[in-house]
This record gives sequence, C-alpha cells and structure tokens, in this order.
Amino acid sequence: MEIEPDLPVVPDLPPVWLLDVDGVVNARRPGWGRSARRADVWSEADRCEYPLRWAGALVDRIRSLHVSGAVEVRWCSTWCPEADLLERLWQLPALGRALDCDPVPKGELGWPVKLAAARAVLAAGRTLVWTDDEAIPTGDRMLDRAVARGTALLIAPDPGRGLRPADLDAIEAFARLRNDGHD
Repeated sequence: MEIEPDLPVVPDLPPVWLLDVDGVVNARRPGWGRSARRADVWSEADRCEYPLRWAGALVDRIRSLHVSGAVEVRWCSTWCPEADLLERLWQLPALGRALDCDPVPKGELGWPVKLAAARAVLAAGRTLVWTDDEAIPTGDRMLDRAVARGTALLIAPDPGRGLRPADLDAIEAFARLRNDGHD
C-alpha cells in the first residue's frame, strides 16, 4: 500500500476560495429572502448575452469575506476570461483567476482543469474552499484527505438555488477556524 505524505499547510494565510459562477452565484431561484437581482451580461468572447440572476446578500457576503481577509476568493469558472464584467456588476474587487484566462466559450472548459486548480491550491500548502455545482469529484484521493484533515471545505450547491445562507455560514466558520488556529 502506497503511503501518501501529508500536504504542507502554510500558516498565517487565509483559505483560498475557488468560486464558480453558474449554478453557484448565478442561479434560477437564488432567494435569500428577497427578490433575485437580474442583469444581462454581454460576452465578447462568445458574442452573445447571458442572463444572470443572483442574491444580493450572497454577493455582499462574498465581498465581505474577501475584503476582510477571511478568505482569498479566486474565480474558478468559464467566466475567468471576462470576470471583470462580473466584478463590475457585483461591485467586487479584482479577484484572482484560478483558470487560464484565454477566451473559452462558456461550457467548453472541462472539469479536469478545475480539479487541477483545486489540487494546486492544496499542493501550495493553502487551505481550500471550493464551491462548484458540477465539477467537484467524489472519490478524489487528495481532496478526500484534505477534507478529512480539515484543510478543505467542498460545497456543491443545487444549481437552481446556488449557494445558500447556510453554505456561507459554513465557509465563514471554516475560515474562522483556519485563521484562529494560526494566530
């Protein structure tokens, strides 16, 4: 039986949050106790307009967690090449991009690229939060070990609802635990 060494953990750095967009922030019925916000966003790469629906309170919490330094949010989405459009729409600061930023038509970026981004975060010794409605695999040895060790939190929301308040509570608690453990 092959023994896999534990991944290093770099102290004093917040968790990296790999954030997908469609089915996570952009959802058909995001709710959160208020009407969904809506906008159409023109994609220059795809030469078409995409309708977006999101909960304002969700975006507010994402912004707050990132700006406070509790987490380091990185886009991990087919939106990476045009994430600046989302940052302006949602009044987010410029966030890192976990994926190659060459224009790729939406839906053509495979799950293996997202998994490689998550593994790279862990291999760099960072704790990981990964929110994706489709790409988080089951039975991945590295991810399973990281979850068991408490160095990864994986959330796969219902794509019709996106992230819910309880998901953000879990992310906040995970970040607090990671950050308090390194003071």
